[in-house]
Amino acid sequence: MIRVVRGNPTPEELAAALAVVQARAAATAAAAAAGGGPRTPEGWSDPARIARELPHRPGPRAWARSYWPA
Repeated sequence: MIRVVRGNPTPEELAAALAVVQARAAATAAAAAAGGGPRTPEGWSDPARIARELPHRPGPRAWARSYWPA
């Protein structure tokens, strides 16, 4: 269900927005049917990559590397 929360779109604007949503849903369904399955995270976002690069002893910028992004 899609609901307009703000504004007063014209019927043409609403139809265009719904066409985009339907196209994205169809593309996602086609990728899943083709065996795409769930995407794996890219290497740059892998927390293990950060852990491999951590020094074994504290250094001048150790405080900046202590934060693990979620």
